[in-house]
Amino acid sequence: MLEIRPAALSEFSLLPALEADADRAFATLDPPFPPGAPADFPPPGTAESYAGAFHIVVAGRPPVGFARLEIVDGQAHLAQLAVSPEHARQGIGRALVLAAKAWALEAGFRAMTLCTFAEVPFNGPFYASCGFAELADRALAPELRQLRREEAALGLDAMGRRVAMSAELR
Repeated sequence: MLEIRPAALSEFSLLPALEADADRAFATLDPPFPPGAPADFPPPGTAESYAGAFHIVVAGRPPVGFARLEIVDGQAHLAQLAVSPEHARQGIGRALVLAAKAWALEAGFRAMTLCTFAEVPFNGPFYASCGFAELADRALAPELRQLRREEAALGLDAMGRRVAMSAELR
């Protein structure tokens, strides 16, 4: 297993290409993901946006995967999980999620949220296997509700059912 560790400042410039590379996995889905994906996804983050993240953990040297954490409604929020397709299905994504949850717990957070495609196997079902449960729309706290509105405005909801999920940290 690759080393999971906090990202080094010098690695932020590598993360946009890694994010774009990871998005290619959507093109391999059967049945196919809606036409245009991943080309119609929002563009990858920039080195500057990654540098402004609350916390980022990476897998490997150089990184072959990363998890980006932000704070939403006073709780840890898994804003991005990306693993290079060449390293997929090796447990790296799960290791990153578990490391992110452990770090958030140690930092004093009680829960972690995320937003994802509900039916994409390496999204909703994967996160459910990591201890996340879907939140009803009426249960969303204000910032998470706003984040879901922003995703819809970017066109993500038109590609497939999107959900917010949460996991208690123990």
